[in-house]
Amino acid sequence: MFDSVLDSEQAFDRLRAMARTRVRRRRTVFFLSLAVVGAAWAGPVARALAPSADAHLVSRSSYVVRPGDSVWDIAERVAPGTDPRPVVDAIVDANELDPGQLTPGQTLVIPAG
Repeated sequence: MFDSVLDSEQAFDRLRAMARTRVRRRRTVFFLSLAVVGAAWAGPVARALAPSADAHLVSRSSYVVRPGDSVWDIAERVAPGTDPRPVVDAIVDANELDPGQLTPGQTLVIPAG
């Protein structure tokens, strides 16, 4: 009886790792890597959706150039009672124009402030 090739202790001696632990390990690695990727994307997405601290609303108006108008006249008309020089500079910068090249019918953007 003890000389039998089929021994019960030898059958249990050669067990392989259970498949469940591999599945659990794979599942754990998958969810951990998913969490890392999610965390990596959360920062830029939140920053893109959040309102910027640098952004501010700017109100603008437009002005259609009449015959005989100059940028100086437009600045005096837009901001009466103030020094027209900063307004002239703002109009020239906002429209990227040469002050001597105004044409009647041209629409200018007048920045607020």
